[in-house]
Amino acid sequence: MDQIVLMWAGFAVFVGVLLAFDLGVFSKKSHVISGREALMRCAAYSTLAMIFAAGVFHFQGSQKGLEFLTGYLIEYSLSVDNIFVIALIFTHFAVPPQYQHRVLFWGILGALVMRGVLIVAGTALIQEFHWIIYIFGAFLIFSGIKMLMSVDDEPDMENNRIVKFVRSRFRMTDGYEGQKFFVMRDGVRMMTPLFLVLILIEFTDLVFAVDSIPAVFSVTTDPFIVWTSNVFAILGLRALYFALASIIHRFHYLKYGLSLVLVVVGAKMLMIDIYKMPTAVALGITAVLVGGSIVFSMLKTRADAAPEAADGEARRWWVPGSPAKGAGGSTAASSGDAAAVPSDGKGQ
Repeated sequence: MDQIVLMWAGFAVFVGVLLAFDLGVFSKKSHVISGREALMRCAAYSTLAMIFAAGVFHFQGSQKGLEFLTGYLIEYSLSVDNIFVIALIFTHFAVPPQYQHRVLFWGILGALVMRGVLIVAGTALIQEFHWIIYIFGAFLIFSGIKMLMSVDDEPDMENNRIVKFVRSRFRMTDGYEGQKFFVMRDGVRMMTPLFLVLILIEFTDLVFAVDSIPAVFSVTTDPFIVWTSNVFAILGLRALYFALASIIHRFHYLKYGLSLVLVVVGAKMLMIDIYKMPTAVALGITAVLVGGSIVFSMLKTRADAAPEAADGEARRWWVPGSPAKGAGGSTAASSGDAAAVPSDGKGQ
């Protein structure tokens, strides 16, 4: 018991130090994250994850080590889902590049808390009711098929239920006020569009976490492995976004690969009492689906370097709460016009 407490406490301190360093050093001043800086951060977080994996192999054995690697790969791959949506939200609301890092920092902090709660709840449910794993499996297959059907949809952001709810209940400034989430106007506290963007990103992560966390439960029910694999994937999400944002249109077919990953892990959960797929096999299948879809995407989209191709791709995918355009929502407003915020980030 003491060893378990020490593991959890030690990891919590480690994550706290990383976040404090990020907030105090990297996020001290608003600035545009360059591709080079983003790649360096990606490499740093991936290296930390591999060092941690080596520690798991050494102290907890090869089985736990494989479980962590598989869980981390699944979570990191599915986090690309979030990147597609984040890019779409930032594009729609014309969020200035220098403020995007701040939004993602607080978004990821909230994601860590929400996922922690979901992991504790999910672990308790599976330990108490074994049959619930079948519900998780069926839900993952349903989610994977739904994602496949949404690959080419353009969401109607102006009819997003979260956006309409927030705008109808809170006073909001007409434009961005620097990197502030709230400002005072004539003694009244007003929300800025930047906080609305943060709410959308948090809600999106909550919805996607309902997919990704059960996916890791298909590999292991050890809460420490599930939690740590989630944390490392989430910590690297911001850097991955800035590394891929400018070439997101080149990864169109990755969406198909991610959808199939959900279907495979869902099937694995449904078959758990008939056939227990070895963790190494699950790791291999995930790597092939994700890696293969990336390679296929890069080969098929070599000619799609034009700005209009990138812009069109950045507006397609599924955003929680948004109907698809042409499915009862308004199609008249363009993304930039509908956002009703200035692209230079200045308040009005």
